[in-house]
This record gives sequence, C-alpha cells and structure tokens, in this order.
Amino acid sequence: MENRVALTACIAEAEPLRFTPAGLPAIALRLEHSSQQQEAGQPREVKASMKAVAFGTLAEQLARQPVGSLWQFSGFLATPRNGRHVVLHVQDIQQN
Repeated sequence: MENRVALTACIAEAEPLRFTPAGLPAIALRLEHSSQQQEAGQPREVKASMKAVAFGTLAEQLARQPVGSLWQFSGFLATPRNGRHVVLHVQDIQQN
C-alpha cells in the first residue's frame, strides 16, 4: 500500500523548534493550500489547512523559514495516537 502526499502550501504557523526525548529536532506546522482543481469536468476552488510535522535536519531547515513562505511538501499521512485528524509527516521540501 502507498501513503504518499505531495502538496504545495504556505507555512501558516510554525511552533518553535523543539527536541524529542531522544534529542531529535522536531517542529509542528500548520500548512495552508489554495488552488483551482477540476472535479467532474468543472473547475473548483480548493482551500485546505492541515497540521504537519518534521523531524531532524528538515525540522531545523523549516524552523528558519518565514511564515507565509510557499513550499512543495511531500511525505505521508498519519493520525497521532491521541488525535482524530491526520497529520502530514514531511519527508522532503522544495522551494516553490
């Protein structure tokens, strides 16, 4: 099974860089996406907001980026143990 997501979005919020109990850098983000997509042959305006997390050197890199900057994010979706909403676990970013 595949669990792969690619999303162009801006960083709407970024929590301060933190460290896991194992000492790994981590950051929590809220991403916002806006685009026009085709659905049933008709154009549709799409807006989405989602939580995201990144670890390691990627977390350190994201911590240096300004809120509002636009990126192409890729990673996988997971639901936290005590959560109800999916979170994008970022594995790669590219400046858009």
